[in-house]
Amino acid sequence: MIVYSLLAATLLFSFWSLWILWKNSNRPLAASWLPLLVATGLAVVMYLYGTWVFISVYGKYVFVLCFVAMLVFSAVRKKEQGAGNRAPSKNILNGVLLVVFLTLTILYFTGTAGKPYGVANLALPFKSGTYFVFQGGNGLPTNVFHYGGRRTLFAMDIIKLNNAGNRARHIFSKRLEDYEIFNDTIYSPCAGVIAKTECDNPDNIPPSRKRGPTNLNMVLIETDAEWVFLGHMKQSSVFVKKGDMVATGQPLGLAGNSGASLEPHLHIQAHAKTSRDLPWYQQPQLQIRFDGRSYLLFEEIEAR
Repeated sequence: MIVYSLLAATLLFSFWSLWILWKNSNRPLAASWLPLLVATGLAVVMYLYGTWVFISVYGKYVFVLCFVAMLVFSAVRKKEQGAGNRAPSKNILNGVLLVVFLTLTILYFTGTAGKPYGVANLALPFKSGTYFVFQGGNGLPTNVFHYGGRRTLFAMDIIKLNNAGNRARHIFSKRLEDYEIFNDTIYSPCAGVIAKTECDNPDNIPPSRKRGPTNLNMVLIETDAEWVFLGHMKQSSVFVKKGDMVATGQPLGLAGNSGASLEPHLHIQAHAKTSRDLPWYQQPQLQIRFDGRSYLLFEEIEAR
């Protein structure tokens, strides 16, 4: 199960960074600075990429506090006089790891897809609550599940958090109602014309993931300059139909788990209108901003 695997990796690598600190805490700084940098680099990567949301988003703050406490302990712990430099092979390995962690940190903010064609300035399609970017960014590594499509490099998957910082009542659940976003009302992020809708497809029961347009409930909005697609809606929950004029903030439907979806969430992507000869999804991709702000992987969004 991918959820448990990702969570296990997060906890394992986080504890590994703490273990590196502990192991080197009794060595002089001149002999331990490289492992300490490696531990810090790994901690930063776990803070940015760790799937803490499977237990609680507040877990990463607890981890940071533990890491800082371990750093303080390492600074004040008595050093062993005989603890000298490491073997050259270990220094090389640590150097490689440090480069990997630094690269992952940089790519978190930059991605690998370069600059988008432009920006879609949208309203957040939710009215109240705390939401969470489950997938998003400019290609690899932050948007890994969208990267294979090549036309979804700037797409976003959004979930909702409860007061405990969890997305669901359990780490993983087969009950759709256990997920905080399921049945949440989705509002139009822009004004435009409804170009297409689907609403008759059943919701997947996690971890089922039926791929393809034949099992996807969605709304496609056409504006003067762009196409905005919202997918994975709940069966029979779409409130609008093709040809309807919609205003920003108008209800469109309910969040569900139809289509290529492992668990309930909202998928949203935007494309520029540049040609009448190409389908909307083959036209240039736009970076999405909600209420003037762009968001990265695992960032929280407060709806007001």
